[in-house]
Amino acid sequence: MVEIYVDADACPVKEEVERVATRHQLKTYLVCDGGIRPPQNPLLQLIVVTQGADAADDWIAEHIGQADICVTNDIPLAGRCLKQGAFAIKPNGETYTDDSIGMALATREILQGLRDTGEITGGPRPFSKADRSKFLDKMEVMVQGAKRT
Repeated sequence: MVEIYVDADACPVKEEVERVATRHQLKTYLVCDGGIRPPQNPLLQLIVVTQGADAADDWIAEHIGQADICVTNDIPLAGRCLKQGAFAIKPNGETYTDDSIGMALATREILQGLRDTGEITGGPRPFSKADRSKFLDKMEVMVQGAKRT
Protein backbone atom coordinates (compact mmCIF):
# COMPACT_ATOMS: atom_id res chain seq x y z
CA MET A 1 0.00 0.00 0.00
CA VAL A 2 1.24 3.47 -0.88
CA GLU A 3 2.23 5.75 1.99
CA ILE A 4 2.99 9.48 1.97
CA TYR A 5 5.96 11.03 3.78
CA VAL A 6 6.00 14.79 4.29
CA ASP A 7 9.12 16.77 5.17
CA ALA A 8 6.79 18.84 7.32
CA ASP A 9 8.81 21.55 9.08
CA ALA A 10 8.29 24.25 6.44
CA CYS A 11 5.80 22.48 4.18
CA PRO A 12 3.08 24.86 2.95
CA VAL A 13 0.80 22.10 1.61
CA LYS A 14 0.09 19.94 4.66
CA GLU A 15 -3.67 20.55 4.33
CA GLU A 16 -3.59 19.59 0.65
CA VAL A 17 -1.66 16.42 1.47
CA GLU A 18 -4.30 15.56 4.06
CA ARG A 19 -7.08 16.04 1.49
CA VAL A 20 -5.39 13.71 -0.99
CA ALA A 21 -4.52 11.17 1.71
CA THR A 22 -8.10 11.14 2.96
CA ARG A 23 -9.55 10.78 -0.54
CA HIS A 24 -7.31 7.75 -1.20
CA GLN A 25 -7.19 6.44 2.40
CA LEU A 26 -3.37 6.59 2.53
CA LYS A 27 -1.29 6.48 5.70
CA THR A 28 0.68 9.73 5.89
CA TYR A 29 3.65 10.66 8.06
CA LEU A 30 4.32 14.31 8.90
CA VAL A 31 7.99 14.29 9.89
CA CYS A 32 9.41 17.30 11.74
CA ASP A 33 11.64 18.37 14.62
CA GLY A 34 8.72 19.85 16.57
CA GLY A 35 6.36 22.77 16.50
CA ILE A 36 3.56 21.13 14.53
CA ARG A 37 0.22 20.40 16.15
CA PRO A 38 -0.70 16.68 16.07
CA PRO A 39 -3.29 16.00 13.36
CA GLN A 40 -6.80 14.86 14.25
CA ASN A 41 -7.08 12.70 11.14
CA PRO A 42 -6.29 9.06 12.03
CA LEU A 43 -4.59 8.59 8.63
CA LEU A 44 -1.96 11.19 9.54
CA GLN A 45 0.76 10.46 12.03
CA LEU A 46 3.09 13.12 13.41
CA ILE A 47 6.69 11.94 13.74
CA VAL A 48 8.87 14.23 15.84
CA VAL A 49 12.56 13.49 15.40
CA THR A 50 15.44 14.69 17.52
CA GLN A 51 16.67 18.06 16.43
CA GLY A 52 19.48 17.93 13.95
CA ALA A 53 20.29 19.16 10.49
CA ASP A 54 19.09 16.07 8.65
CA ALA A 55 17.16 14.12 11.31
CA ALA A 56 13.79 14.38 9.53
CA ASP A 57 15.40 13.58 6.17
CA ASP A 58 17.15 10.54 7.65
CA TRP A 59 13.91 9.25 9.20
CA ILE A 60 12.05 9.58 5.91
CA ALA A 61 14.85 7.96 3.88
CA GLU A 62 15.00 5.03 6.34
CA HIS A 63 11.25 4.37 6.24
CA ILE A 64 10.11 5.20 2.72
CA GLY A 65 9.60 2.30 0.36
CA GLN A 66 9.00 1.54 -3.27
CA ALA A 67 6.04 3.46 -4.76
CA ASP A 68 5.66 5.61 -1.64
CA ILE A 69 5.54 9.40 -2.08
CA CYS A 70 7.73 12.05 -0.46
CA VAL A 71 6.68 15.71 -0.34
CA THR A 72 9.79 17.85 0.07
CA ASN A 73 11.72 20.85 -1.18
CA ASP A 74 14.94 19.14 -0.10
CA ILE A 75 16.74 17.97 -3.25
CA PRO A 76 19.18 15.55 -1.53
CA LEU A 77 16.25 13.94 0.33
CA ALA A 78 14.33 13.60 -2.94
CA GLY A 79 17.37 11.87 -4.44
CA ARG A 80 17.54 9.43 -1.54
CA CYS A 81 13.82 8.64 -1.94
CA LEU A 82 14.13 8.09 -5.69
CA LYS A 83 16.94 5.59 -5.02
CA GLN A 84 14.47 3.64 -2.85
CA GLY A 85 12.03 3.46 -5.77
CA ALA A 86 9.74 6.11 -4.28
CA PHE A 87 8.23 9.18 -5.91
CA ALA A 88 9.10 12.74 -4.87
CA ILE A 89 7.25 16.01 -5.37
CA LYS A 90 7.86 19.62 -4.34
CA PRO A 91 5.10 21.61 -2.63
CA ASN A 92 4.80 23.71 -5.82
CA GLY A 93 3.89 20.60 -7.83
CA GLU A 94 7.21 20.09 -9.59
CA THR A 95 8.23 16.46 -9.54
CA TYR A 96 11.65 14.99 -9.05
CA THR A 97 12.56 12.12 -11.38
CA ASP A 98 15.57 9.89 -11.94
CA ASP A 99 16.25 11.94 -15.08
CA SER A 100 16.04 15.35 -13.37
CA ILE A 101 17.58 14.76 -9.95
CA GLY A 102 21.22 14.99 -11.11
CA MET A 103 20.69 18.40 -12.69
CA ALA A 104 18.72 19.57 -9.64
CA LEU A 105 21.58 18.57 -7.32
CA ALA A 106 24.16 20.29 -9.54
CA THR A 107 22.09 23.47 -9.77
CA ARG A 108 21.65 23.44 -6.00
CA GLU A 109 25.42 23.32 -5.51
CA ILE A 110 26.02 26.18 -7.95
CA LEU A 111 23.36 28.37 -6.32
CA GLN A 112 24.71 27.58 -2.85
CA GLY A 113 28.14 28.74 -3.99
CA LEU A 114 26.66 31.97 -5.34
CA ARG A 115 24.80 32.57 -2.08
CA ASP A 116 27.96 31.90 -0.07
CA THR A 117 29.84 34.55 -2.04
CA GLY A 118 27.00 37.06 -1.74
CA GLU A 119 26.23 37.13 -5.46
CA ILE A 120 22.68 35.93 -4.78
CA THR A 121 20.95 37.45 -1.78
CA GLY A 122 17.27 36.72 -2.45
CA GLY A 123 15.36 33.53 -1.88
CA PRO A 124 12.77 31.73 -3.94
CA ARG A 125 9.67 33.52 -5.15
CA PRO A 126 6.70 33.53 -2.76
CA PHE A 127 4.45 30.47 -2.67
CA SER A 128 1.25 31.17 -4.62
CA LYS A 129 -2.30 29.89 -5.09
CA ALA A 130 -1.20 28.62 -8.50
CA ASP A 131 1.57 26.58 -6.82
CA ARG A 132 -0.97 25.09 -4.42
CA SER A 133 -3.31 24.20 -7.29
CA LYS A 134 -0.49 22.68 -9.35
CA PHE A 135 0.56 20.63 -6.32
CA LEU A 136 -2.94 19.21 -5.88
CA ASP A 137 -3.16 18.25 -9.56
CA LYS A 138 0.29 16.64 -9.68
CA MET A 139 -0.15 14.92 -6.32
CA GLU A 140 -3.40 13.33 -7.50
CA VAL A 141 -1.69 12.03 -10.65
CA MET A 142 1.28 10.81 -8.61
CA VAL A 143 -0.92 8.93 -6.14
CA GLN A 144 -2.82 7.24 -8.95
CA GLY A 145 0.47 6.27 -10.63
CA ALA A 146 1.93 4.99 -7.36
CA LYS A 147 -1.15 2.84 -6.73
CA ARG A 148 -0.68 1.20 -10.14
CA THR A 149 2.98 0.39 -9.37
